Parts: sequence; structure tokens; C-alpha cells
Amino acid sequence: MLAVGLIGPGRVGSALLTQLRAAQTRLSEAGLELKLCGVAASKRMWLDSDDPDLNRRCDRAQTWRPADLRQFARHVLGDDGRHAMLIDCSANDEVAAHYAGWLADGVHVVTPNKLAGSGPLERWQSIRAASHAGARFRYEATVCAGLPVVQTLRDLLDTGDELLAVDGMFSGTLAWLCNRHDGGRPFSALVREAHALGYTEPDPRDDLSGLDVARKLVILAREAGWALSLDDVNVQSLVPAELAALDADAFMARLHELDAPMAAQLAIARAEGGVLRHVASLDRDGRASVKLAVLPAAHPFAHTRLTDNVVQFTTRRYHDNPLLVQGPGAGPEVTAAGVFGDLLRIAESLEARA
Repeated sequence: MLAVGLIGPGRVGSALLTQLRAAQTRLSEAGLELKLCGVAASKRMWLDSDDPDLNRRCDRAQTWRPADLRQFARHVLGDDGRHAMLIDCSANDEVAAHYAGWLADGVHVVTPNKLAGSGPLERWQSIRAASHAGARFRYEATVCAGLPVVQTLRDLLDTGDELLAVDGMFSGTLAWLCNRHDGGRPFSALVREAHALGYTEPDPRDDLSGLDVARKLVILAREAGWALSLDDVNVQSLVPAELAALDADAFMARLHELDAPMAAQLAIARAEGGVLRHVASLDRDGRASVKLAVLPAAHPFAHTRLTDNVVQFTTRRYHDNPLLVQGPGAGPEVTAAGVFGDLLRIAESLEARA
């Protein structure tokens, strides 16, 4: 049996709960028993009732309590020697700060939260060191949602290959904007449409700044054993400094100020016979960048669709013809599926069978 606790019942967390419920019968028939022991939100948490009589009367009654992550972890771990896992679907740095302690206590951790993998290097090293004691730490969905990017890199390295460079389009939002930015409509109109469709974060600057993409690049670099930090990444934001300091409403009111510079970038790309793409790059010397780039029309990144993410690994084996991983890299359902996949891999490795 694998006891599971979920932190962050937002869009991704809720999608994951739906997927777990839908798969419960199938997994049970395959011999894997998953027990959801609780859900923790920012201010309160839901736990199995401690009163056995009440459980019997009310069909496994549940109760809400003020959120306490330490108590939550102890509850999921229990005192019966069972396998326990915490899934962090928040985007909260305070939660990420608990990972090393949870792992050291024998609790497995799965997360799409990028703040651990791209946060302070010392904390990341503590998390990895704690996981060496036996508890598993998986974070596939931190890079390109449900695409097998981290696992692909891990497989390459574990089989003796050497990473030489990583290039990619890591933002589904920016991929969509670049694909649609053909001069027919102002760039600001496209941003507003993406915002209305839910493709962007509530504040589109979180996408346009390139910081989220830089975090994904740092995560992949660290997976390869390179001590990269966010400060080492040259990030060229699409948001001018004078707009970056505004509140969200004021920024949206002045969104049109992005139109002229983006139109100029598009004109340059067309003059060179290329296309505009938002690209992250990392080479073996540790040079890392996130920027809007002009790519040749024949480049693999020129032919992505809609919100596709694409990651290109150049390795010793895949040198002349780099390895590509491509597909939808955004959305709560595909992100939740990436988390679910990590859960199953850990369960299989533990042989957590009924």
C-alpha cells in the first residue's frame, strides 16, 4: 500500500485527484493500492478522521483542520511502516523548503513545483543528498509538463552518454504567441487573447519575462550535474523595465507598448528569411540564455504547433542528429499526468503492492 498526501488542490492538484479516482479500480486490479490520506491547501488541511467510531458511522468521515505541513507529513507517514508519498502541486517556496526533511524521514516526494529544482543551489543539493537515503524524489512535470524530458535526459546520462548542449522552446504560452505573431494583429491583441484563453498566467509578465523558462533550463542543467543557478542565465525579457514595475492592471492598460518592438523583431526575422521563436539554450561551458531568436525556416523549432514545447538534446551519441522531445507542454491535465507517471514509477520501484 502507498499512502499519498496532496499539497495544493488547485488546477493541477484537482486534475490529479480526478485522474487518481478514475484509475483507482484499474490500479487495484493490477495489485497497486493507493490510499489518499489527506489534502492540504494554504490555510487548512483535510485528514482522515482520527475517530474510528465516527469513521464507521459516516463512511470514512473526514475533517478540516488548520494547515500544518509537519503534522500533515506525519499523518501521511503514519506509524505502521507503510510507504508514504507527498505530492506538492503548489507553487510555494515554503513547501519546497520541507522537501529535504521529508525525504530524510523516508517520505517520497513528487512535484511539478519548479522552485526546488531552480531555487538556491545549496537547498537543491540538500534535497538530492536526502534522497540518497532511500526516499525517492521525482519532478518530471517541472519541465514541459507531461513530456518525458527529465526522464529522457536521465536515461541518456545513466547509460553513459554525455550532455553537450540543450536547446528548446519551454513555454507553451510563448510558443503560441510566436506561432500567431504574423503581423496580422498587434502583439498586444494576441497576448490578450492568450490571457482570455487561460494560456498565460494571471499576470502575463510571468510568461513574457522568460523567468519561468530560465527555471526549467536550470533544472535540466542540474540534472546533468552542472551547478547552474538562475543568476547564471542571461534572460532577455519581452517586458520593458518601465512596464515591469507596474501593477498588473496598469501593465495590461499599457500592453500596446509591446506592439512596436515586437513588430520590429518580426520584420527582422522576415528580412532574414527566418521565423521568431522564444528559445532557451545551454552549452557544455555553462553559457545559458533565454531570448527571442530568429531561426532559419528549416530549423526544427520553426515547425512547432500551437502550444508545443520542444527540447533538443545534443549529446556525444546524438551529436550530428540531436534528440528531440516534442509535444503539448502546458495545461493542468497533461501536467497532472506527468505527476501521476512519477507516482507510478516510484510505486513500481518500491513494489508497493497490496
